[in-house]
Amino acid sequence: METIGILGGSFNPVHIGHMMIASYLTQWKIVDKVWLTLSPLNPLKSPDELIPDLRRLDMLKLACANVPDVQICDIELSMPRPSYSINTLRFLARRYPSKRFKLVIGSDNWNVFDKWRDHEAILDDFGVIVYPRPGKEVQNRFVDGMDLVMSPSIDLSSTFIRAAIAKGKDMTSFLPPGVYDYIKKNNLYLPRS
Repeated sequence: METIGILGGSFNPVHIGHMMIASYLTQWKIVDKVWLTLSPLNPLKSPDELIPDLRRLDMLKLACANVPDVQICDIELSMPRPSYSINTLRFLARRYPSKRFKLVIGSDNWNVFDKWRDHEAILDDFGVIVYPRPGKEVQNRFVDGMDLVMSPSIDLSSTFIRAAIAKGKDMTSFLPPGVYDYIKKNNLYLPRS
């Protein structure tokens, strides 16, 4: 049975850190494929700096264009908001019964995972793959349903990217090919006047 890693996020914008994790998980055969799952509204984040869904989806398409076994999943765009991972995983399991789904999260999210809706059901029914985030030591390493992977990590966030763009910094090296050009062409993440 094919195993799909569900790496969800706002991808506001998608950056090389997201792509590194996704590529690592597929190349090192931790999962067969990774689906970057665009979240329209994360219940634990503020929607203030979120650009429109379709802009973020366009950037994901650019990012995934030439990355083997990494694809986009836009299913949450048609689901009730805010997005809860358990609902997404259950929906995908019903839609694709021949595939096995596992949630992929960073150690920062793992350390607050007990605040997620139906977190125990996610562990029991699907499983969670946890990758390291700089400065966020993994707590509770030995939990049934959780697999810790020692993937490479970089201290990079979409928040940093947005702030740098607002200051006029060139983010070409921090973003997948084509994404920075898309951001500039569409005047995204510029300071609000």
